[in-house]
Amino acid sequence: MMITVTDLVDSLGAGFLRTVVAAGNAEVHDVALAEPGDAVGQPGELVLGVGVADRTGAVALLERAARAAAGGVVLKSPFAGDPQVARAARELAGPALVELQPHTSWAHVVWLLRGVIDRASAPDTSRLGSPGPHVDLFALADAAAEIIDAPVTVEDAQSRVLAYSARQDTTDPARVSTIVGRRVPPETLTHFRAGGVFRRLARSSDPIWTPAGPDGTLPRLIIPVRAGGEWLGSIWAVVRSPVPPERIRELSDVASVLALHLLRLRAEAGIARRVSTGQLRVTLREGAASGNGSGAAPGPGAPGPGAAHALPAGPWRVVAFGSPDGTDIRRQLDLWESVALRFGWHQPLLTDLDGLLFGLVVERPRGRRPVTAGGMADAGAGTLDWLRHVLREVHTHDPGLYAAAGCPARSPDQLPRATAEAGELHRLIGTGRLPLPDRTGIVLMEDAWDTVVVERATAAVGIDTGLLGGPLAALRAHDEEHGTPYRTTLAAWLDHFGDPQSAARLLRIHPNTLRYRLRKLDEVAPVDLSSPRVRLALRLQLTAMGEGPRPAGR
Repeated sequence: MMITVTDLVDSLGAGFLRTVVAAGNAEVHDVALAEPGDAVGQPGELVLGVGVADRTGAVALLERAARAAAGGVVLKSPFAGDPQVARAARELAGPALVELQPHTSWAHVVWLLRGVIDRASAPDTSRLGSPGPHVDLFALADAAAEIIDAPVTVEDAQSRVLAYSARQDTTDPARVSTIVGRRVPPETLTHFRAGGVFRRLARSSDPIWTPAGPDGTLPRLIIPVRAGGEWLGSIWAVVRSPVPPERIRELSDVASVLALHLLRLRAEAGIARRVSTGQLRVTLREGAASGNGSGAAPGPGAPGPGAAHALPAGPWRVVAFGSPDGTDIRRQLDLWESVALRFGWHQPLLTDLDGLLFGLVVERPRGRRPVTAGGMADAGAGTLDWLRHVLREVHTHDPGLYAAAGCPARSPDQLPRATAEAGELHRLIGTGRLPLPDRTGIVLMEDAWDTVVVERATAAVGIDTGLLGGPLAALRAHDEEHGTPYRTTLAAWLDHFGDPQSAARLLRIHPNTLRYRLRKLDEVAPVDLSSPRVRLALRLQLTAMGEGPRPAGR
């Protein structure tokens, strides 16, 4: 699957690239270097303006790239940010104009971009972000350990261990726990946070020395890893004595190389998510068969536009996610992905489709819900039970988050139907015609089927065709002319099975007043209320007109 210029720029981050003029969904499949006067290559290439030295050269390169249908042009500042260059890019309506941050080597740019593009277009997209740079990180950790003759770990900005050197025999218990758990233990984080280590890492490129701490924690030398002013991670070395300045300078050189690898890892992870999002979008929209009819991943070379997305074993639930503040779809995707990762779903199946955010969870068969020692049902990540648990947990802090799930899909070709149902429930919630259950934050089609049936029927009825000759046209005209409440009265009577006592209480009037209104409205528009079919038709028309209490209320 191809990636777009926007995908590539967003995945690498603003500390490296910045879109100055977008070009829609321009795709990229390769990187090309462009010296002054050179012919620009093929459609879909990302052209690097290596030899651009002035405004005229920048505009000329954009024009040549446009003629070649290139996906985008990358220029360094100040040329990319020049108003005349940007105006020229907009007038050409393509390619995209992208700014590369200053003091960045073009050689590094080529290595980074080509690696990300190659990995994104690899046949096995499920392996994006694995091997490759990770292997190099361990080699760099070993190189750093040799420089200072001390054990080393490479960690990202969230204190997750990305790599470590082979020499860990002289470490302390905190380091052993860090490597075993692949992240720094909470108590160790508290120790370093109290010493201001992470504040300094986030703000400065200077090396940090920390003295010995409690519980046998040895001193640390910490080298920040930064790119374009952005803190990406750090090198942590367990040292027992101060390190000579020349060795620290060598470690800083290693940190510069590490920065490129961390950028590439982040970019590949971002591209992998976008590719997965695109494939899931196709699957939910088209419901392409997986090749074996069971929802398992297709075999190698299996055809079909939707077959590329390997699904877990079904049956599935398509879920539409929502939030109360109406955030844009990209922010919603980031929010729900963060929630999913925090609760253990490491490869969440999330995508945007037709302006809504959808997820695909597994419907675990009944009778397969083991109970843990604490008495809580074991809700495996990515299942419907897991989602219920997550929504209960986040409800305290984010009570507006909710999910709406269609009926189970037992084969891939049922996914479009399930997607439409989830979206339908989401829209009913958003318009207030379907309330969310208290505290659970999730509504299933099975719980709201009656509301959906009435809403579908009401939408089909319409009120713009003279009400099909029924009595409500005359009642509406009389109410509008004389200010009478006949339509509201009729709706209340229908909702309460013809019980005047209950209907009167709803309207806050005396039952005799209700009976009087019913006699008068029958004079205006005679109607046979003894017929069940007539009562059903009237109630649907009244609902379409917005009259009376809605049956969706619970």
